[in-house]
Amino acid sequence: MKRKLKLPRQSTHTRRTILRRSLVIPALTALDKPSSGGVRSRIRNSDYLFQLGVASGDPTSDGMVLWTRLAPDPLNGGGMPDENIKVKWQISKNEKMTQIVRSGEYIATPQLAHSVHVEVKGLLPDHEYYYQFQVGPEASPVGKTRTFPHPESLPRRCTFAFASCQHYETGYFTAYQHMARQDPDLIIHLGDYIYEGAAIEGRVRRHHGLEILTLDDYRNRHAQYKTDPDLQTAHATCPWMVTWDDHEFDNNYADSISEESGVARSVFLQRRARAYQAYYEHMPLRSRSIPSGPNLRLYRATPYGQLIDFNVLDTRQYRSDQPNGDGRKPINDSVLNPDTSMLGKQQEAWLFDRLVASQTTWNVLAQQVMMARVDREPGPQALYSMDQWSGYEAARNRLLHFLDSRDVTNPVILTGDIHTNWVNDLKVNFSESNGPTIATEFVGTSISSGGNGTQTRPETDAMLAENPFVKFFNSERGYVSCQVTPEEWKTDYQVVEYVDRRGAPLVTRASFVVKAGTAGAERL
Repeated sequence: MKRKLKLPRQSTHTRRTILRRSLVIPALTALDKPSSGGVRSRIRNSDYLFQLGVASGDPTSDGMVLWTRLAPDPLNGGGMPDENIKVKWQISKNEKMTQIVRSGEYIATPQLAHSVHVEVKGLLPDHEYYYQFQVGPEASPVGKTRTFPHPESLPRRCTFAFASCQHYETGYFTAYQHMARQDPDLIIHLGDYIYEGAAIEGRVRRHHGLEILTLDDYRNRHAQYKTDPDLQTAHATCPWMVTWDDHEFDNNYADSISEESGVARSVFLQRRARAYQAYYEHMPLRSRSIPSGPNLRLYRATPYGQLIDFNVLDTRQYRSDQPNGDGRKPINDSVLNPDTSMLGKQQEAWLFDRLVASQTTWNVLAQQVMMARVDREPGPQALYSMDQWSGYEAARNRLLHFLDSRDVTNPVILTGDIHTNWVNDLKVNFSESNGPTIATEFVGTSISSGGNGTQTRPETDAMLAENPFVKFFNSERGYVSCQVTPEEWKTDYQVVEYVDRRGAPLVTRASFVVKAGTAGAERL
């Protein structure tokens, strides 16, 4: 029987004192440092080891990553001994786990918070499987996963959902219940999986502790989110592909630069190293993403047969500092500086090479911040978000010109971050309302961030009139589901009308279709 989670011990540190102490804190603990003692195959503990659930991710045509973390006391550092632990895993054709096709053992180490990242190979393409972990007599929940189709096949359909921004304090994760019931082939998370801020009284739920700064802080915050039953259900339903935005580390950061003035780069990078390590420990990522100090390569790509090429991007770790500062401002010469970048030179070159070589029907860019140049201020003055691609006009122009000049097949941009739903026709020149559309951007709202939403806002009509390339705007909570075939892409905007209490029903607020070979979305 699972026991009630223990509350974490309250920290007495403040943000300022921790940042001061960081100047003398040694570098991040080496991930390959051997733990003391041998390997144990069972734990004598009265609390359940698998309180954070199970997950799978980064699927290929013959395998995927299987994840869990051993944490009998998840909100107080995990509660595990400082020893290596032997974890058995198995994959079956059926949910009863009686038709085993793969099995093995994994050594969970204290250096990685006893997280488990099993990289499975040798499975059949386009097949559904079930998996489970075991330590001694204790078994994890059973998770469901699936492989992608063979790279040379053309699947008739792919169904997936994408989501972002799940603030624990501001609402329940009811949308994940509905997402799991739809049983997609894949879930893509576009960032803000956790929020780093201190607890605030009077909200729907409560973060434990102050703003997270130490490695233990980040681990406990990830663990708190992972205890959510709806999130666990969605993770156990199908494989995920994940990327981060800013709140997994620190709000609106750019590379090694804090949004707060006066924070030394060395101090900030030490904190980033802790955040990145905790992120890896709690996500179904491959060993290629093990962080090296403050660096973690998260951008990657996987084809879904010849149907879709999923390019997962990182618009935080390598971006230039916001050239025109943060906030909403007019476009000026600084955002046109060709030396500024949203992706960094290496990631941008990698993406361009990938797009040129692609042979798939659809080419997806799964990323964080809105790409369309949307004027967010009704009236004569035009104001744009400087943290989004509008603050990096030169970088956006490079990408959109590339998509246009290289005739990249059916590009679709998936975006999170903004806590609202949008459908945007992307253009090389947004000032020409009748200019050609070269790609479609689907922006998904938040799971819970922002609390209860509304269908419209007072400025909605004026904003749509001033941005004719915007096909849809909505301010409710929820997620986006997509059904893709060789002929068309259909997107459904799924919303829940409230998140301040459980049990909200699902509403399909709007649906759009993009025909293969014709850029731009049309409402159904």
